[in-house]
Amino acid sequence: MTLRVVLISSAERISSCQFWTAAHCEGVSDFASDPALLTPEISPSEPSRKTPRKTIRPAPASSRVKNYILDTNVLLHDPDALRNFQENEVLLPIEVIEEIDKFKRETTERGQNARTVSRLLDQLRSRGSLAEGVPLDHGGHLRIIFADRLDPVGAGSNGASRVSSAPVPNGSVDNRILSLALAFREANPKAPTILVTKDINLRLKADAYGLPAEDYETDRVNLRDLYTGMFEMAQPAAQLAEFRSSGELPLAAGPVRSPNEYCTLTAEGEPKRTMLGKVDVSGRRLVPLHDVQNVWGIRPRNREQHFALDALLDERIRLVTLMGKAGTGKTLLALAAGLKRTVNDREFRRLVVARPTISMGREIGFLPGTLEEKLSPWMQPIHDALEMLGDLNMGQDSRRSADLLRNGTIVVEALSYIRGRSIAGQFMIIDEAQNLTPLEVKTIITRVGHGTKIVLTGDPYQIDNPYVDAASNGFIYVVNRFREHAIAAHVELSRGERSELAELAANIL
Repeated sequence: MTLRVVLISSAERISSCQFWTAAHCEGVSDFASDPALLTPEISPSEPSRKTPRKTIRPAPASSRVKNYILDTNVLLHDPDALRNFQENEVLLPIEVIEEIDKFKRETTERGQNARTVSRLLDQLRSRGSLAEGVPLDHGGHLRIIFADRLDPVGAGSNGASRVSSAPVPNGSVDNRILSLALAFREANPKAPTILVTKDINLRLKADAYGLPAEDYETDRVNLRDLYTGMFEMAQPAAQLAEFRSSGELPLAAGPVRSPNEYCTLTAEGEPKRTMLGKVDVSGRRLVPLHDVQNVWGIRPRNREQHFALDALLDERIRLVTLMGKAGTGKTLLALAAGLKRTVNDREFRRLVVARPTISMGREIGFLPGTLEEKLSPWMQPIHDALEMLGDLNMGQDSRRSADLLRNGTIVVEALSYIRGRSIAGQFMIIDEAQNLTPLEVKTIITRVGHGTKIVLTGDPYQIDNPYVDAASNGFIYVVNRFREHAIAAHVELSRGERSELAELAANIL
């Protein structure tokens, strides 16, 4: 290793010394910029004639570039995953490319994501050879690796080729990817190698072989940290009286509140004396709620339902997310508010209701008949809610759900054919949104045109889609991303109102 030493002396004493290297030192680059990495040892008897010796400590592992090996399911879940690893090395086993090629023929969202990944990789070929490595837009490099050639990172074709020697049984694609990851770690011992996969069993296998493995968590949200859309605040009784008379209450300095975040005001010393309000657009004051005592025959039974109806009836809010367990009234409240604003207030042309066609348990096969007949089993929960609302409005012919469906005021649609549409002037309800992926939710919300309000209802603890979980589904993704925007509101319903039996079952089963 070649060292150039510059000595600046004053009164025959060394005042400072700096080091430049012509090559990396044991995998540590630019170590001269960090004084903690150098400890000069200078003999006091020969202060200016000797080249000072140095002690180099290796850089901490956290500062090193890491090698992330991606599994196929990561790219099928998020086609943009390649851009989310900052300055680290992103490595794709050749088996991943083969699986992407197999899935790209599907007409599902998985097939669409596979085609997106293929197009992205093809665009990156213009930057160089994928086998040698190409730079990514947000830092780092992308490289396709093979079992019969595992060059050290940065060595390219001039590096020493390595053949996988990991004792993993061949056969399945997962085993071949794991074997390749282990062999790559052997060829690149200076940098951490991490396998990223959404396959739990593959992570378990990697752990058994001593290879670090992680889930892809860029779009994951911990439910314990999820925004609830409400908070409580204790105030003097005089402040509550002022809020009632003036219609607003300035928020004191403290935690930053999101627009449309709902609040329960409690009088200090009188816990049973409460008022309800919500944070305004500025986030600096509380304003009262709308009158929601009778909405298409529905009256709120608890404060969360009061909050939900206020958000549903607020014409300024264009996106509402309602989260809660089974029986809390998410779908019923959304339908009641939609019918009121569509039929009574005539603010929207029609009420559109849709839900993912994902079954619980085993599939029963293809359904015969027209599109409406095929959708009928999937949309039966919607019809049950409409029937209940019809029973609450007996004697009012204009509120019969069958007539509203027949004349097109209520439209039940499939989400499969929503791409490319522009839905304007409609009240739109997406039920069971927890079964949607983040990309599917994005596709749906970007269909919303001028004058349309969209409501998403979901329970992240009841997911039937095998490709998402409670922390990575599209419903939670929307709640987290729209929290700070005044055009959206979120309410978490916690108390079941369907029946005593349903509430008990939801809590103990």
